[in-house]
Amino acid sequence: MTDAEERLHAVVSGFVQGVGFRGTTVIWAEQLSLRGWVKNLRDGSVEVVAEGPRPALQEFLTYLREGPLGARVSGVRAQWSPASGEFSEFEVRW
Repeated sequence: MTDAEERLHAVVSGFVQGVGFRGTTVIWAEQLSLRGWVKNLRDGSVEVVAEGPRPALQEFLTYLREGPLGARVSGVRAQWSPASGEFSEFEVRW
């Protein structure tokens, strides 16, 4: 982790479960060398925590606003904070 790393905490709403959102999110995160996790929430939304350089996180946020083919994202609530350095990979949480 470097000083330039940040944390993005996002909740993605819309038609985002059952369309491969989590799996595609992992692929995007790995391609951008981000660490953290993604999980489905009971209310039908998807929660994401990712850490890495701000430019990579901004590109990741652009993906989250669109989602994979078949998803219909209606909104993304995003919060920024300093990275904690607690993650070593990006994973699906249950």
